[in-house]
Amino acid sequence: MQALRVINDEHRGLAAVLHGMLYLVHEIRDRRGKPNFELLGAMIYYIDAFPERFHHPKEDEYLFRLLRLRHPEAAPLLDRLKTEHRAGAEKIRTLEQALARYQQGGDREFSNFLAAVEEYVAFHWDHMRAEEKEVLPLAEKYLSAGDWEVIDAAFLGHADPLLGAEAGAKYDALFTRIVNLAPPPIGLGPERQPA
Repeated sequence: MQALRVINDEHRGLAAVLHGMLYLVHEIRDRRGKPNFELLGAMIYYIDAFPERFHHPKEDEYLFRLLRLRHPEAAPLLDRLKTEHRAGAEKIRTLEQALARYQQGGDREFSNFLAAVEEYVAFHWDHMRAEEKEVLPLAEKYLSAGDWEVIDAAFLGHADPLLGAEAGAKYDALFTRIVNLAPPPIGLGPERQPA
């Protein structure tokens, strides 16, 4: 059941990026902070590239599929979460478009970007909470040792069947870049300058 640790660690990393993005847009709103479009773009790329292309497909293919077989009563919950995985990709497109409009259109586009960030963050936090509070306890209860061997193999080592084993290192490097670009208290980058 090592995959449980990996899933929770991946959720914590994603939550840190989401928290950081929310912090930045609130700094812009509340303190008239200057937007760091490079950082915001890297954050949106991360939440697109990592969960949507790497983390969620493994949940769907391994964890959800095996839990559905072992505990059919979980089907409505698993269906909802799988639908949310698909909806998340669409919400990210909205976020990307709102960032592009903000970057090109200036301050008059900020409120739309802020709303898109707040909506996506709330959506994804609710989604992760359901996985952690509902799915993972069911998985611990109903999956067999053999099921966990399959799930562990999928989640350990960042071995992405589509992108290759080096994909995990690329996501780790992107996360490190975000941390190094982000200002304190959310990262290690330079202090923010007022607008």
